[in-house]
Amino acid sequence: MQFYSESLTHYQRLKTREVRIGNLLLGNGHPIRVQTMTTTDTMDTQATVAQSIRCIEAGAELVRITAPSIREAENLLHIKNELRRLGYDTPLVADIHFTPNAAEVAARIVEKVRVNPGNYVDKKKFEQLEYTDAEYAEEIERIRERFTPLVRICREHGTAMRIGTNHGSLSDRIMSRYGDTANGMVESAMEFLRIARSESYHNIILSMKSSNPQVMVQAYRLLIRNMFEEFGECYPLHLGVTEAGDGEDGRIKSAIGIGTLLEDGIGDTIRVSLTEDPEFEIPVCNDLVKRYNGITRTAGLQVPAIEKLIYSPFEYKRRETYAVDTIGGKQVPVVVADLSKMEKITARELQSVGYTYDAGTDKWTIAEAAADFIFTGHQLLDFGLPGTLKVIVYPATWSQAADPEKYFPLFDAAGFAPAPEKSSLLNFVMLDCYSDETSVNDYTGLDTLANDPSVVICLSSTNRNALQSVRRMMMELQLRDIKNPVLLLTDSGGQTPDEHLIHFATETGALLLDGMGDGICLGYNRQAQMDNIQVKGRTYLAVQNIYQFTNNTAFSILQATRTRISKTEYISCPSCGRTLFDLQETTGKIRAVTHHLKGLKIAIMGCIVNGPGEMADADFGYVGSGPGKITLYKGKEVVKRNVNSEVAVDELINLLKENGAWVDALNHV
Repeated sequence: MQFYSESLTHYQRLKTREVRIGNLLLGNGHPIRVQTMTTTDTMDTQATVAQSIRCIEAGAELVRITAPSIREAENLLHIKNELRRLGYDTPLVADIHFTPNAAEVAARIVEKVRVNPGNYVDKKKFEQLEYTDAEYAEEIERIRERFTPLVRICREHGTAMRIGTNHGSLSDRIMSRYGDTANGMVESAMEFLRIARSESYHNIILSMKSSNPQVMVQAYRLLIRNMFEEFGECYPLHLGVTEAGDGEDGRIKSAIGIGTLLEDGIGDTIRVSLTEDPEFEIPVCNDLVKRYNGITRTAGLQVPAIEKLIYSPFEYKRRETYAVDTIGGKQVPVVVADLSKMEKITARELQSVGYTYDAGTDKWTIAEAAADFIFTGHQLLDFGLPGTLKVIVYPATWSQAADPEKYFPLFDAAGFAPAPEKSSLLNFVMLDCYSDETSVNDYTGLDTLANDPSVVICLSSTNRNALQSVRRMMMELQLRDIKNPVLLLTDSGGQTPDEHLIHFATETGALLLDGMGDGICLGYNRQAQMDNIQVKGRTYLAVQNIYQFTNNTAFSILQATRTRISKTEYISCPSCGRTLFDLQETTGKIRAVTHHLKGLKIAIMGCIVNGPGEMADADFGYVGSGPGKITLYKGKEVVKRNVNSEVAVDELINLLKENGAWVDALNHV
């Protein structure tokens, strides 16, 4: 197989093995299945059954339930029997960590078990160990002895298995040889897969989860390549960004990771891990997969074939560009806010994109998430602008602007070369990639833009395969050694906030993860501004706040792709039956007092299974260690154990202060 998917120029599902999970078929071209995980105590049969039913009725095709010990594993039988008695035959999945004995019990009861190779046999003590080749081989044999009984039970009972690697819970043994890398994640799963194959057991799904979408995407791509190289085939893939969080951030981070892979035909089942009740995950899953289910191979729509992949999809490297004004080079990606649909733009309207004017002091307050440019179309503004803000307008309007250092023209591709007037500083030129008849798209017109020191190229596509079209044009720029910076333009025709978030995050996030893009501009259709925008955790009530919504979304996409940090990042697990405190309430409390700490990564984990390992690269961690007890971490180091949960948020703030990570909110602009 070329590259890591069947096609990079149009949508085509990756061919995977077919797996049966109870009455459900997965892989081999079957629809992309959606699933979630219960948050109730597994020993509370009625509560787990009731929550499972809510998830099933919301559209879940698989329901996962934690089984941390043999006791919970045995109770899965009562849960399953009650669901079947009530007429629900949705397959159940047992989630296993640390306890092979529980997995062996569960595999005889439910339709699928999930094991984590990082902690199923190996122990994680965060120790740096050195292994000789002989010692490493001995450890693999120990894993074989402990894992093989489960494989045989699954084969005998027709039980499916997910081998689910998590970035933050790689074993000390894997870490010693591969480090904290996507390669380590892949090898961790491959070790278990080789054992299963040696037992002629193939009813397997794999996953490569991380709270960092960049690591997650790279790991899945590597896994696919390695499976084809070693086995000549690919097993079905379960996609997810672990500990994505809640609200907009959780949806955006999930859409970037999952959507990037789905766009390339990768993925057979998905779970969106939100710190919300599990039934609320399903609509987000459905919004993601409805873009692809029912779609067969689509034509390349004029997109030229890719003869050679000229960038590495397995590691991040930003495309090399030169700087034009504040765009490109080594500068962080910019955000352009499209205000062109506003009837009359006043100083008050700029508050929605991060600029607040105080008439009494005649001063502007600039937020961290303040747009760098605004596009006003035909409007020149009749008030003084904040010092950092610049304006993009159409050429005819630009020619009337009094300040050539504040206003810059936007040309279409055909109109740039013959234009009688151009800015000597900065010109924006739009290309509709492979979906129009301009000379730029047959490459001859690129010469009019190539390496012009004043030109920022704005890429978009009206093709159905828009992402692939823009990516192919980015590759053409690299092939021709054209180093103009690129602004990514994406319009959404969605009808709901989640549809907008998913569309924006997928089509821009996928490119940013591969180092493509020096800025983004998000737009919407006229209908989208007519309704209030509501996302869990935030409501946009006024009509103009569609602009606030898209501006916040743009900054959240850059944050999730780790290309521009403008706020605190929360790595928050979605809760399950192992959770030892109210995760949603606690996450809200921590967010309320720390949201102003730009660039800080705080992990909030319900139990010792999800932390400290799955906190991955968090700066500080808040982890449940027992009923009413919290353990606080700095990185992966325990700092305070068994803190009473009533004072644990205050103790977290003290920890931040002790380590110089705290600033008072009142002093933060």
